[in-house]
Amino acid sequence: MADRDIVKFLIVDDLEENLVALEALLRRDGLELIRARSGAEALELLLIHDICLALLDVQMPGMDGFELAEVMRGPERTRSIPIIFLTALPADETRRFRGYEAGAVDYLQKPIDPIVLHNKTGVFFELARQRNSLRAQTVKLNQALNLIKAHTDNSPMAFIQLDCQFRVTSWSKGAERMLGWPAKDAIGRTFAELEVFRQRDEEQFASLAATLVEDDASGRGVCELVARDRKGTLFTGEWYLSALYDAQGRLSSMSVQVLDVTGRKRAEETQRLLIGELNHRVKNTLATVQAMAAHTLRFSTDPASFAETFGGRIQSMSRAHSMLSAATWRGAKLHEIVADQLRLGLIDEDRFTYEGPAVYLKPQEALHIAMIVHELTTNAVKYGAFAVPDGRVRLDWRLEGRMLNLLWVEDGKDGIEPNAAKGFGTTLIEQSARSGGGSAQMTFTAKGIVWHIELLIEDMPESADPQSALAAANEAARIEAMRNALPSERLRRALIIEDEPLVALDIATLLEADGFEVAGIAASIDEALTIISHAEVDVALLDGNLRGQAVDAVASALQEKNIPFVFVSGYGRENLPARFSGVPVVAKPFSDQQLIEATKSAMASALIA
Repeated sequence: MADRDIVKFLIVDDLEENLVALEALLRRDGLELIRARSGAEALELLLIHDICLALLDVQMPGMDGFELAEVMRGPERTRSIPIIFLTALPADETRRFRGYEAGAVDYLQKPIDPIVLHNKTGVFFELARQRNSLRAQTVKLNQALNLIKAHTDNSPMAFIQLDCQFRVTSWSKGAERMLGWPAKDAIGRTFAELEVFRQRDEEQFASLAATLVEDDASGRGVCELVARDRKGTLFTGEWYLSALYDAQGRLSSMSVQVLDVTGRKRAEETQRLLIGELNHRVKNTLATVQAMAAHTLRFSTDPASFAETFGGRIQSMSRAHSMLSAATWRGAKLHEIVADQLRLGLIDEDRFTYEGPAVYLKPQEALHIAMIVHELTTNAVKYGAFAVPDGRVRLDWRLEGRMLNLLWVEDGKDGIEPNAAKGFGTTLIEQSARSGGGSAQMTFTAKGIVWHIELLIEDMPESADPQSALAAANEAARIEAMRNALPSERLRRALIIEDEPLVALDIATLLEADGFEVAGIAASIDEALTIISHAEVDVALLDGNLRGQAVDAVASALQEKNIPFVFVSGYGRENLPARFSGVPVVAKPFSDQQLIEATKSAMASALIA
């Protein structure tokens, strides 16, 4: 039993044998008897112990029982302790009256009847135990209330209590933070007096509250309302109402909890706009691809020509989208768009020069220019300066206000027929320039072709140093040097890890056409791990995600077996396993040349290492 549950009685008598007798008569479980031989000793013990009942002998040397009782009535600590007097003196009404006047609750004559003593002291014992129990429950209740108050005050929600007249009776710290009114100014006032709501929101709140007043109401309600704080700032809140009723079913009070959902509503609106924008861009892209396929087919003489031309255009769009995605669709650098043509490996860096100021383009402008530059390059490779060994191309641009002027000059290819039929590439260049608020004009010279192109662009911030784009142009030379290190004694065995059947088939066809042997095609992580553990593999092409699962385990297995590999994925570098940041990435959709070059580069790098 805990110390706080022990009931303590004080027995005071100058005779030891009397104390021993009282102890024997009073003994019970949960009771502790505190003994004193004099009034002075009793006062000292009263300062130490919490006494529930004092049994005092009337006749004691020095301070008698009456005097001790009178002293006990003084201090707050002892004045409420019940006292029973015990005396061996003859019954005397004067003494009895004096005892009750001193604060006694009873007066017993010696010899004491044990049953009477036991029953009378038992009442105080039970009262003390109940008092201790109530004290313990009060402590627990206070702890619970303090915990609730702490949670309420620290909660992002506002907790408000209203009476049956809808006046504020309780106002939490959260309410102070959310609505700006301190509790002392809010308590006793209605929401109307605090001007919490605009008129239409106040009517909606009043309507919901009125339904809770009805006898058959559920007692709970929720609504979304726009409220304003003390400064007049509006915010959107979810208002939760709970009604409390009296025994007659009438409203006695109402609890209101408010959650500020302004940030969530903004996020939902942003998400809605983003989904709409994504839907718009995807449909526009699909429509562009559809038109591109149709027009490419019109100007193609055979399937091979169509596949090459259409694939190149899709690749150009994909790379432009990748640039914009890397910049979170804020825009792209003109230098990067032009340098990207060098990365495709279709042209020799020594035969292509470009120069112009730093220009940062908006997404739509970047896509237009990417398509224009790609078509210019493709036409030069097929029909223009890049179609002859000594042909050269120069691209210059300048800004005049908001007008971007591009000058594309091809030199070294004579004999081009000015009256030849206009192809889709030429039409696409002219249409892209016109849709960008400008124009495109092609002229013929004795040594080639000149394009004058104008586009209207937004006033965007200048890009960073464009020289970083030039470093990537050396990639083709690096790939060529490493290709020479590849062994040629036997077929190179490649493992394809791809969950899209058509893509896997396309990769297998390209590899086999270049002299590779396909060691296997895995569409899941388990299949890939099985093939890696048993088959002889020289290189692997790994999708960035297999059936919704990350490919870290497959990449680790390849690394442990020293098998070079390439990520072939629609994800950007930032979405692939961070541990393998040095592994080359071929972005989908890819060109035939890109895939083969990246595969050979990975093998050569492993041999050199």
